[in-house]
Amino acid sequence: MTDLAHLSAVELLQGYQGGDFSPVEATQAALERLEAQNPAVNAFILVDAEGALQEAENAAQRWSSGQTKGPLDGVPLSIKEHIDVKGWATRQSSPILPDVPAEADAPLTAHLRAAGSVILGKTATPEFCWKGCTDSALYGVSYNPWDNDKTPGGSSGGAAAACALGMGPLHVGTDGGGSVRIPAAFCGIFGLKPTQYRVPGGPGGPTAALSQAGPLTRTVADGALMYSVMAQPHAKDPFALPLVEGAALDLEAGVKGLKIAYWDGSRLTDIHPDIAAAIASAAGTFEDLGAEVVEADPGFENMLQTFLDFWQPVTAYYLDGASEEALAASDPMLVRSAKKGAEIPIVRHYQALAARGALTQLMSAFHQDFDLLIAPTTPVPPFKAERGVYGPEGDAYKRTWTPLTFPFNLTGQPAASVPCGFTQDGLPIGLQIVAPWHQEARIFHAARAFEQVHPFKMPAV
Repeated sequence: MTDLAHLSAVELLQGYQGGDFSPVEATQAALERLEAQNPAVNAFILVDAEGALQEAENAAQRWSSGQTKGPLDGVPLSIKEHIDVKGWATRQSSPILPDVPAEADAPLTAHLRAAGSVILGKTATPEFCWKGCTDSALYGVSYNPWDNDKTPGGSSGGAAAACALGMGPLHVGTDGGGSVRIPAAFCGIFGLKPTQYRVPGGPGGPTAALSQAGPLTRTVADGALMYSVMAQPHAKDPFALPLVEGAALDLEAGVKGLKIAYWDGSRLTDIHPDIAAAIASAAGTFEDLGAEVVEADPGFENMLQTFLDFWQPVTAYYLDGASEEALAASDPMLVRSAKKGAEIPIVRHYQALAARGALTQLMSAFHQDFDLLIAPTTPVPPFKAERGVYGPEGDAYKRTWTPLTFPFNLTGQPAASVPCGFTQDGLPIGLQIVAPWHQEARIFHAARAFEQVHPFKMPAV
């Protein structure tokens, strides 16, 4: 008998339609998988089994009556901890914020709920989603599903670990510097950061200029399905872009005739040899699929200081006014970042804006010649997980292991991570696919074509 926790959202929906099983059975399977696997990885920090089963029962009745609610009716999913779900506290994984239930759903949550999804609970993040691994004072350390000694990445590490282990097929992540793509790479799943402002959030928020919500899924088709719901406009966010019709509908379009730039990333940082080999092999796959693949470097320098001149003031904003007791319980490196951010003069912020503009123009010119860019998602495989550590080399971590993700938050263009193999130690490797602005469709086409040749492998459970 099929373990429903192994099935994709698309397969679940097909089963509901055919009467093979119900949303209640699928939700029970996800909850059973969660109960069995979550203690090892600490992916979920809140589980509402009773509420999820009631939502699943409601969905089952709709399927029985032929009056489904939306494109995700009865599909189990999770929400990242820092996104509001009505009735649940949003503490940003920090001792600074009170345990007070949210009064309303965030726009994204509202879209997913309106589509009929079954919300299982919330997944772990670091405090204020500030770093590329997942641990916090409130919720402890999260671990990698492929090696429970390693980090799942971050800041959407809980969502990625849950996804890989089958605790529901759909998971919400957010990405302000790689926070969808890094955990997707580290956990061996698909993750998309859409075009800036594509998914509605909160206008004017401290991270609105860099961060975007995106899907974390075990298949490209599930990512496209979830994206089509997430990317609908919402009245609470007038900055959100209108959804491009048909953006992800033709998943089988392939890459034949596309011109793809292959960048190994080695000019900016050292690339683990197993990762370098996997990305080179992926470039060959795209050639075999009919694309023209050209080795090409987009030409930008390490954008770390520009990125920090945006993000460190954000951390200062979050920690402003916090009590000494709360700060003492917070991530010490976050506190250090906030202190640095508070000292950045306003002229540095405008210099960062100018540098960001120059980078955006550079990439715009680059994409006049190339339909897509492929590169490593991360130059290193997953490293040891522990509280307070946020990179393999401490405070200078972004110089060595995230310089290939955050530039595309600065430019705002869409980018995804696709599983493309494993290191000799059995740890996942991620291929980053970057497209011009508003061209998520190209990413889905390329990712799906690659997936067909190299089906994604999930951990054995």
